[in-house]
Amino acid sequence: MVRRHAIIVGGGASGVLLAYQLLRLGRGAIRVTLIEQRPEIGRGLAYHTGNPDHLLNVRVANMSALPEDPDHFWRWLSARDTCRCADRYCFVPRRVYGDYIASLIGPLVSRGDDTDGLRILNSECVSVRENADGVVVELASGAELGGDTVIFATGHDSRKIPAACYADAWAPPSTAGIRKDGLVLILGSGLTMADYVLSLLRDGHTGPIVAMSRRGLMPKAHRRVPPLSIDEQQIPFGASASQLLRWLRHLVESHSAQGGNWRSVVDGLRPFTQRLWRELPIDSRRRFLEHARAWWDVHRHRMAPEVEFTISKAVMDHRLTLMAAKIADISPNSAGATVRYRRRGQAALESLQVDAIVDCTGIAKDPAATGNPAVRSLLDQGLARIDPLHMGIDVASDCAIVNRRGLPSQRLFAIGPLTRAAFWEIIAIPDIRNQCVRLAERLVRNADRVSEAAFPASFTTLPIAASKRRAALVGHH
Repeated sequence: MVRRHAIIVGGGASGVLLAYQLLRLGRGAIRVTLIEQRPEIGRGLAYHTGNPDHLLNVRVANMSALPEDPDHFWRWLSARDTCRCADRYCFVPRRVYGDYIASLIGPLVSRGDDTDGLRILNSECVSVRENADGVVVELASGAELGGDTVIFATGHDSRKIPAACYADAWAPPSTAGIRKDGLVLILGSGLTMADYVLSLLRDGHTGPIVAMSRRGLMPKAHRRVPPLSIDEQQIPFGASASQLLRWLRHLVESHSAQGGNWRSVVDGLRPFTQRLWRELPIDSRRRFLEHARAWWDVHRHRMAPEVEFTISKAVMDHRLTLMAAKIADISPNSAGATVRYRRRGQAALESLQVDAIVDCTGIAKDPAATGNPAVRSLLDQGLARIDPLHMGIDVASDCAIVNRRGLPSQRLFAIGPLTRAAFWEIIAIPDIRNQCVRLAERLVRNADRVSEAAFPASFTTLPIAASKRRAALVGHH
C-alpha cells in the first residue's frame, strides 16, 4: 500500500487535532509530520499560559477535542486528581486544556520508524514550494522535507513589538519590567485585555490600568442557560447584514418576552454562523466588520463568570478604567510614552503619560505583512493570495488555499484562525475540531483512491547531504 505523507505546519491545538484525525481516520493510509518550533506541542499561544487565572472561555461540556465523542474532555478531566469541577458547566485553566490536547499526541508519535505514525519536528518551517512530484518544505536549518500535501495550522500572527514602551500581551508582565505602581495602557477591551489585567493583578500591580478601544465595550459573561433550538429553515441565509440584524433582534426580543436569555439565541445560532458568513454579500461583510463586529464579539465571545467577577471588581475599585477612544499619536519617551487620543464623540485631543502599552487588539491588521516566513513564501510565489477584505489568506470551502490566479490548490490547505476570511467563526475549539474532521475525511478519501488527479504520486523525503542538516529532522520521540 502506498502511504500518503501529510505535513502539518504548526503544532498548536489546530495542528494536533488535524494530526489526530488524519491518523485515526487514515487507518495506515497516511503518515503525518508535524512541524512546530515551540518545545511544547499542542499549546500554541492560547494554551501555553501558566497563569491559573487564565480560564477557558468555553465551558468544559463543549470543549471535547473529538466531535464524535462529546464527553471526551470531561472524562479526561474527571480522572485527574486536580479536577475541581462539580459538573460539565465549569471553566478550567487554559493550561489544563493544553495538557489535554498534548495527551492526544503521545500514543500517536512514531517509535523510530519514519513511515509509521506521527513524527514531530521541533523546528521552524521557512518556506513551502510545489514541484512535479508534490510539495517541499524547507526548515530553518536548511533541511528539506518532501510530501504529498502541506496543511498550514499556524494560528494567529503574533504582533511585533513596535517600541520599547510596549509589553508583549502574551508574556507575563513581570518579564516586561513594568513598575508595580505604573500606569498601563491596554489597547483593546476584549478577552485578551481581560487576561492581561488578570496577569497584572496576580503579579501585584497596584497602578492604574486603562483599557482603550473604539467603543469601550467589554465581553459579556457566560450564564447557565441552554442554547435555543433554531430551525435552519427560518434563518435568512444570503440576506444583507442589516436584514440579518433585524431578524436577530426580533428573535432575541421574542425569546426574551417568553422569559428566555439572549445568550441562548446567540449560542443557538452558532452551528449556522459559518454558512451565514459564506452567504453574506461581500459588501455586507465589509459593513459588518466596520460597524457590527465589536457588538457581535462581546456577545458571542464571552468570559467565564469567575473572570467577570474579578474584572468587574477591578472596575468598581477604580483599578481598571474602560475608555471609548481612538489613538491619535504615540510618542515613546524615557518614562514610557505620551499617548494622545480622542474620546468617542469628542473633537478635542487629550494626552496621557503611560509607563507601558500592551496591544490586545488581536488580529494583525495587514495579513500581507505577515511575519510568518512559510506563509510569506506562499504569497511571494503566488501560491496564495490575500482575501478581498484583507482578513487573511483566501481559502476555498474545503480549506484548499487559493492561488494568485484564483485556483484552489490540490496540495496546500489551511485550518484554524488562518482561514477566518472564509469561515469567520473559526478561532474556538468547537469550530476548529469540526473543520479538522472534514478536512481529514477529504484527505483520507484522496489517499484511499491514490488518484493522480487529486494527489500527485508520493515520494520519499528528499536526501539531506550533511549530517548537520539531517540532525534537524530528528523527531520528538
